[in-house]
Amino acid sequence: MDKKDYKNVFVFAEQREGVIQPVAFELLGKARDLADVLGEKVVAMFLGYGIKNQAQTLIEMGADEVIVVDTPELKDYLSEQYSQAVYQIIDARKPSIVLYGATTIGRDMAPRLACRLRAGLTADCTKLEVKPAQEEGFMDLHSTRPAFGGNLMATIVCPNTRPQMSTVRPGVMQKRERDAARQGVVTDFAPNFDTSKFRVRLVETIKADKSVADISEAKILVSGGRGVHDKEGFNKLQALADQLGGQVASSRAMVDNGVMPHECQVGQTGKTVRPNLYIACGISGAIQHLAGMEESDLIVAINKDKFAPIFSVADLGIVGDLHKIVPMLTERLKKEMAE
Repeated sequence: MDKKDYKNVFVFAEQREGVIQPVAFELLGKARDLADVLGEKVVAMFLGYGIKNQAQTLIEMGADEVIVVDTPELKDYLSEQYSQAVYQIIDARKPSIVLYGATTIGRDMAPRLACRLRAGLTADCTKLEVKPAQEEGFMDLHSTRPAFGGNLMATIVCPNTRPQMSTVRPGVMQKRERDAARQGVVTDFAPNFDTSKFRVRLVETIKADKSVADISEAKILVSGGRGVHDKEGFNKLQALADQLGGQVASSRAMVDNGVMPHECQVGQTGKTVRPNLYIACGISGAIQHLAGMEESDLIVAINKDKFAPIFSVADLGIVGDLHKIVPMLTERLKKEMAE
């Protein structure tokens, strides 16, 4: 392998049922940052069926080129079909960096590709940056992720193989503002499928009842931890969230206790969120939880323990009993908003 042959930052632009997923835009934003440092292009790999007309959206969100694979074999996500197509793109174009969303699709496909490409893969990254390599004239991708149960952050480098690949959880990176004036190139790619390896077929799709809104898309979150105690405590948080036009979230402790559903969990084993306002109520601030919310624009912490780690990342801290403070705050907001 000659590393000189590998260049540009590629992004797997995930879509589901023809809808481009938010994580694709987030990855394009980070890829744009990396590519600008490298002086290279951002290329989106866009796979599916009947999706080519959306390629311009990816250009407007930061891609310089969109490689489109629009074929009936890719109508639904199946591991082998998608892996073959993406592998052939990477093998033909030789990117230096490839980014995937750490979604159910990305987590299934990226390791398969790492094996086929004999390349390194760093999963669930929270930070990506490029730095000069030991070899003069080259840059390496430095991928940072929680390690040892989230008790420390490890930065991983793959200096000897290309492409360098990472998965990133939804909500971690910042997407750019859409620029309708951006111009780019749309390239069609026709993979040569080995159908003898298509041993799995989709028989039926059963959609889950999404009665709980996706907290990763929320602009305002009122989140509760062990200090909330029970469902009645979360009713107080819900009243505050309703007043603010936000949603209720939870730490892992309350999910493990059966008080809140997993869909509401924030943290390393839950969802990564980046709301405009995050109100942490009765949450101590374990590193696993902080990894999922510390990029919030404004963090307000309410906790009886003035030494709680959550205060180290909070913009505003209130030391006191949340069961008294939250209702008082809700009533005050009602009065202020009524005027």
